[in-house]
Amino acid sequence: MTMGLIQVVVTLLIAGLLVKPVGTYLVKVFDYETTGLDRFFRPGERFIYRLIGVREKESMGWKKYVFAMLLTNFIMMMFMYVIFRIQKFLPLNPDMIDNMPPALAFNTAASFITNTNWQAYSGENSLSYLSQMIAITFPMFTSAATGFAVAIAFIRGLVARQNNLGNFYVDLIRSITRVFLPLSFIVALFLVFQGVPQTLHGAADATTLEDAKQMITRGPVASLESIKHIGTNGGGYFGTNSSHPFENPTPLSNLMEILCMLLLPTALVYAFGVMIKNKRQGWSIFAAMGIMFLVFLSIVFIAEYNGTPALHALGVHGNMEGKEVRFGISGSALFTAVTTAATTGSVNNMHDSLTPIGGLVPLGEMMLNNVFGGKGVGLLNGLLYVILTVFICGLMVGRTPEFLGKKIESKEVKLASIALLVHPVLILVSTAIAFVTPSAISSIANPGSHGLTEVLYAFTSGAANNGSAFAGLGANTTFYNIAIGLVMLLGRYISIIAMLAIAGSFATKKVAAATSGTFRTDTPLFTGILVVIIVVIGALTFFPALALGPIAEHLGMFH
Repeated sequence: MTMGLIQVVVTLLIAGLLVKPVGTYLVKVFDYETTGLDRFFRPGERFIYRLIGVREKESMGWKKYVFAMLLTNFIMMMFMYVIFRIQKFLPLNPDMIDNMPPALAFNTAASFITNTNWQAYSGENSLSYLSQMIAITFPMFTSAATGFAVAIAFIRGLVARQNNLGNFYVDLIRSITRVFLPLSFIVALFLVFQGVPQTLHGAADATTLEDAKQMITRGPVASLESIKHIGTNGGGYFGTNSSHPFENPTPLSNLMEILCMLLLPTALVYAFGVMIKNKRQGWSIFAAMGIMFLVFLSIVFIAEYNGTPALHALGVHGNMEGKEVRFGISGSALFTAVTTAATTGSVNNMHDSLTPIGGLVPLGEMMLNNVFGGKGVGLLNGLLYVILTVFICGLMVGRTPEFLGKKIESKEVKLASIALLVHPVLILVSTAIAFVTPSAISSIANPGSHGLTEVLYAFTSGAANNGSAFAGLGANTTFYNIAIGLVMLLGRYISIIAMLAIAGSFATKKVAAATSGTFRTDTPLFTGILVVIIVVIGALTFFPALALGPIAEHLGMFH
């Protein structure tokens, strides 16, 4: 356990050291500052602008920004759906994989356009190389860049003096060309160095030591794996995701994938502080997210090392079920906490095999959905809770609530309430519908509390745009493909639209000078209040469902 703890501490220290330099770079990218890298990126960017007819200097109000985002995402989703439905007849299909059924194709297209990357299929058996590259890897870039662009637009709205959130197309393209492509290229080379395949050849025929014939699936894996983690996407090339030795072969590749998942979500919080010219504010929100992350990580770490009474009776200490020996309990526990904190969905162990309390951790992080979170969306959800916290504190002291010198009024509170409530409504209502639908119930592999947790986890993962799963649920059915697909779309876009509307409202407000009575939001006191309000709202919303699932299962282990 001591060595495992050291591994965790070293990993988090490395991640912490990267926050400031990467965050500083992000500010230069999205403030359009001139850098020495312009000579490499500008020619390609200008060509893309001319190709798609974008006027680079054109500014957008929040409504135009939302329309551009929705239109772009809709067109890409339709393109992906068509590719899945006709992949049998397209090139780069050496293994002759058939077309996807309609419901599964809808679910997969919705999944990858929303940065969820939920997979109700095994990639190596269901997708051609063309589909893996064009309809899977490509939207991993665009969906991550969309979340980034929206977060940057929201930050601009908070400090703007007019309804100008920037240009969505410029933000999208700069995210891809200056952030995701360079980082993904570097990480892909590192993964190839560690043994991850990168080829367009078909499956390889091999002979085992027992002289048996074996077909080994391969493909352009490293390129997918790099953006999968850099973009907090999570969809695996293989069905077993990052527990597969071709996706994550060594402890060193495991370390790299964890760092990639944390890199941009943490740096973006620092960049927020720089862009609003109040670094203390950025660190205050970072501290709140960091406290919650460390608590969740400690819980799953201790729970998995403690194991279960049944394992103790067999003389086994610690829960290694569903985990890879090359990663051990510490590497698996850290990966579990990181992948759901960063809403990535990549897994290097089977979450279905975690202890009940260990399994509660990824559920809890996705339910709160603001423990750093994925590209942009985690910061957005964090700022949503900041607005609500300021409003509640303002009511308590009898002052008009203000954030960054701008008054929070009824319009912002209503929009924030919509963005806040859509998440639990999608999760709890969908779970309830599943338990009164016979075809959905028949997909549950385990009875009792664990079966309830499997369904709850699936819809929580979809609503949080995470994509990980409890493996015991057979989700490749018409009901789950349609239901989870709709949850992913609504969970992504309703909250984004509401948050951009808040940004547009803030952008037109006048800045009031701070006075002695102004409630400061960049202090340790505010950080503590923010954490308490997030936890209280999350507990009031989800505790009954958790009590019926993982908590009941945990208590049942002792009888």
